[in-house]
Amino acid sequence: MERIYNNNNNDFEKEDAYLRAEKRLKALKGFYSHAFFYVIINLFLIGMIAFNSGADFWHFGTFSTAFFWGIGLAFHAMGVFGKNAMFSKSWEERKIQEYMKNDQTKWE
Repeated sequence: MERIYNNNNNDFEKEDAYLRAEKRLKALKGFYSHAFFYVIINLFLIGMIAFNSGADFWHFGTFSTAFFWGIGLAFHAMGVFGKNAMFSKSWEERKIQEYMKNDQTKWE
């Protein structure tokens, strides 16, 4: 008798979901390590400049590394969290419901 394997599509979906979650976790870890090193290194650089420069601290060169690296970090965040990280559709829907509820209580 020949054995028939039941390759359930659900198994593939679970494995695919696991691989997507694992990829998302790696992206999050990459972003958080990027942000950690951004803070540590820029604090060190600005501290060294402040310690060694005396009164000549407030110029663009002091903060240029933090500024340009910050732009890169912002693009990394957009890549990991998406363009609508702060103002997602669910956030918009919650705010609409909140405003509708507030308006309703004013008119009753």
